[in-house]
Amino acid sequence: MMKKIMGFARLARPANLPTAAADIFGGIALALFSTSVGIPDFISVNGQGILSLVFASVFLYAGGVVFNDVFDAKLDAVERPERPIPSGIIPKNQAVIWGLLLFIFGLSLAFSVNTLSGVLAGILIFSIIGYDALAKKHAFFGPLVMGVCRGLNLLLGMSILGQLDLWWVSFVPLIYIFAITLISRGEVHGDNKGHIAIAGLLYALVLAFIAVTIALKTSHILVSLPFIALFGFMVFKPLLDAYRENSPKNIKRAVMAGVLSLIVMDACWTTGFSQWYLGLLVLLLLPLSLLLSRIFAVT
Repeated sequence: MMKKIMGFARLARPANLPTAAADIFGGIALALFSTSVGIPDFISVNGQGILSLVFASVFLYAGGVVFNDVFDAKLDAVERPERPIPSGIIPKNQAVIWGLLLFIFGLSLAFSVNTLSGVLAGILIFSIIGYDALAKKHAFFGPLVMGVCRGLNLLLGMSILGQLDLWWVSFVPLIYIFAITLISRGEVHGDNKGHIAIAGLLYALVLAFIAVTIALKTSHILVSLPFIALFGFMVFKPLLDAYRENSPKNIKRAVMAGVLSLIVMDACWTTGFSQWYLGLLVLLLLPLSLLLSRIFAVT
């Protein structure tokens, strides 16, 4: 029984789920920037909405990675036979039901906040299935659609007030996830120095965009710089290691660092557009992800 429970948990990639929650906090900070509402007042009025969006995001992300394994079952039987479906721990039909339940929970929670949140959640589910079933097989559209999914998740956080004033910021996670997905294409066989070089350029673009946006829109650039520096260190060090020694092991580490560093990116947005201590609270999700990554696979 415990083996079965762990199998369902592994399908949902628990180590990645705090990154989905971090997107919501980052999006909420961006939404608050356009209002004159104080943080204590906002939390007292919208506390339930914040929790609903956090869990909606977590459920939608979990459902997405479950269906990723459903659609990849035949390939995983060859390349990753230890995963729950090819190993026989979780039958494919049970995995489908598990993924559908996660999507339903996430969609319901999003609609409980407001219509905009619900619609965004619905578009996100459509995009996730589009990636899992079709786009991931394409060299360009795979990374693009995965990036769109992450941008939509940030927008989901912004939607808490029923508007999307800074919607264009969602292009940043799109570019960033495009880079990570490029890197991951060498995770099994290695030999992807070209993709790593492109990813490095995209990482630099993301860091510059975050710094410039915060500098132009707010007065918090100085307090944000340590967060931005930490973000840069966390993504570039393993990326350089993977370029020097282009092995599947190092590539996997670079992908894992990229995924977990999404939390640091969201801490940058939260610090830049809200308060530094809230950015630190978001950053606390990183140790949780790192702890879970010791138990559950990130990719």
